[in-house]
Amino acid sequence: MKKQIEKLIKSKMVKTIFYIWFLSFFMIEGLIIFNGNLEHNQETEYVVVLGAGLKGERLSLTLLDRMSKCLEYMNDHPDVKVVVSGGQGRGEDIAEAEAMKRFLIKRGIRENRVVKEDQSTSTLENIKFTKEKLKKIEKREIHEIIIITNRFHLFRAKLLAKRNGIVAYGVPSKTRVYLMPKYYFREYFAVIKSVILDR
Repeated sequence: MKKQIEKLIKSKMVKTIFYIWFLSFFMIEGLIIFNGNLEHNQETEYVVVLGAGLKGERLSLTLLDRMSKCLEYMNDHPDVKVVVSGGQGRGEDIAEAEAMKRFLIKRGIRENRVVKEDQSTSTLENIKFTKEKLKKIEKREIHEIIIITNRFHLFRAKLLAKRNGIVAYGVPSKTRVYLMPKYYFREYFAVIKSVILDR
């Protein structure tokens, strides 16, 4: 009888944990999807593009999509400046920011419109180091930016910006359909980690 009770309690605990996980998954994915579909027309001094990996010196497909959106945005807003944010990681021959800057200049964006932040290795560092860089350049705090990144990434990027005293408006780049399941699933865990640990 005692074993049956213990088995029943364990079964209920497993079910409870599953239901909590299930609920949290759909709540967080809902926030990710909702924020990824919001596109703002807000005017700011700076747009920030978050790095997303290189293969040697070549932009990854995800980063290429972000940079294509950035180029489109900068051509539509000729007075805005951009911060390209991303350091050098494993398998990368140069910093992501350097490759991003080259992409824009090669396509006609003036160099004086591009600010390079090439030390960050995470989304949190993208935000923090960009804030520090802009403060040095402008000699004042910048409180509003536009962030260009993939739809799945915007919720977390905006959350981290808010924690660092910045109001961030999102302009989403496309995400290739075959990459969506992996990125959206992975982002669920990244959001939880950021909520708990990233300050």
